[in-house]
Order: sequence, then C-alpha cells, then structure tokens
Amino acid sequence: MTTTFVHLIALFGRLISPIYRGFASGLSSKVDRLGSMILFIGSIFAQIGSPPHRFGLIFKQLEFIGNQSFNIIFISSIATGAVFGLQIGSIFKIFSAESFMGVATGLSLCWEIAPLITGVLLAGRVGSAMTAEIATMKVNEQITAMEAMAVNPVNYLVVPRFVASIIMAPLLCGIFVLVGMVGAAIVGKAAYDIEIGIFMKYVSLYISSSDLSKGLFKAFIFGGIVSTVCCFYGLNAKGGAKGVGKATTVAVIITLLSMLGFDFVITYFQFKYG
Repeated sequence: MTTTFVHLIALFGRLISPIYRGFASGLSSKVDRLGSMILFIGSIFAQIGSPPHRFGLIFKQLEFIGNQSFNIIFISSIATGAVFGLQIGSIFKIFSAESFMGVATGLSLCWEIAPLITGVLLAGRVGSAMTAEIATMKVNEQITAMEAMAVNPVNYLVVPRFVASIIMAPLLCGIFVLVGMVGAAIVGKAAYDIEIGIFMKYVSLYISSSDLSKGLFKAFIFGGIVSTVCCFYGLNAKGGAKGVGKATTVAVIITLLSMLGFDFVITYFQFKYG
C-alpha cells in the first residue's frame, strides 16, 4: 500500500513538473520584462532633459498624434455623446427629469468616457503605428546603425513621441468632451425637447472645472502609457516581419490593459481624495 502511494506521488510529481517549470519560467520572464520597462521609463525621463532637444521631431509627432487624430476623435465623440445622452435621457424621462440629462452625460464624459475612449483610439491608431515603425527599424538593424553613429535611440525615437503624446492626449480629451456635449445637446433637443438654454444652464451649475481636470489628468497618464509601452515593444522586437506584427499586437494589448488598470487606481484616488 505504501509503495503504491509513493509511486502515485512520484507520478504526480512527474506530471506537474513541466507545468511548474513553465509557470516559473513565464513568471521570471514577466518580472524581467517589468524590470526592463521600469528602466526604460527611467531612461525616457533622463533623456527628456538631456541635449540635443529635438523640437522638430516633437512638432512632427504633435501633428501626427493630434492633427491626424482629430477626425476620428470628432466622429467618435459626437456619436458617443449622442448615444449616451439618448440612453440617459430615457432613464431620466421616467422621473420627469430630462433636463438633467446633460449634467449626467457631461459628468460621465469628463470623469470616464472621454479620457478612456481617447486613450483607446490613440492606442489603436497612434500606438500601433509607433510600434510598427520602431519595430521595423529594429529588425532591419537601423537602431544598431543609429547607436553606431552615437545617436541615442531613446532620445531620437522615444522622447519626441512621449512628449507629443502627453501634450496631445489631454487636448484631444478636451475636444472629446466638448463635441460629446454638443451631440448630447442635439439629442436632448430632438428626442426630449430640452431647450439648449436649459441644457447649458444645468451643465454650468453642476459641472465644474475640477470635473474636467479629472478626465484631463487621466488622458495625460494614458498618453504617456501609449507612447511608453508601444515604443518599448518596438525597440525590443525581433524575428523579422513576423516579429513586427507580434510586437505591434502585444503592445496594443498591454497598452489597453495598462490603461484599464491605471484607470481604476486613478479613479479610486480621485473619489477618495478629490
């Protein structure tokens, strides 16, 4: 009986040993990647204050991230504001409080919807492009050539994208809030016969600049996450064209998950201490 039990234990050990080794290896790899990411973030802040200051590249990225994202932000925001206003209005109509539809929509846009959707759109449009471009340079050994010419890749490729992202993300978020409120006002007038003057009166009474600043701060953080994560995975790409595709996919996924995690943490502290 004892011998059989020992054999069962040994068999069980042989079965779970590969699983344990795989788990330990995967965990170690993730810890290493997290450590590399932290060091990478430190190198970005170190290079921001270090010459040369590449203002031309920063303005180029401002145009790419901001101006070229305006159309998708505009369309998404007016549609989001209209749909959300329509849904909120249908609930408030039960209590004959349709006039407060604009307040609820505005607060939702400021606190959560505008910064999060802006971040998601930037991750999909801007972040994927950043990763693909830098990853292509990496697998084609252009990064190695850059280092051979004493050009710091972080200073040349990452810092302009990081600075432009943290500047343009809050601006795009502010546009999202403004245009989203226009969409909600149009729906309020068309579907619930709410006068624009009444709509704006309640919005100005119950929505303050601090409400908007909460969303802009989130967008600021999300912009930094998009540029940091996507540039990191671009610089660490390997394996040719397949590696570029893999790096882009993983970068966007990690960016979205990171934004959701930081969104919860920021919201918690804003409600607790704000």
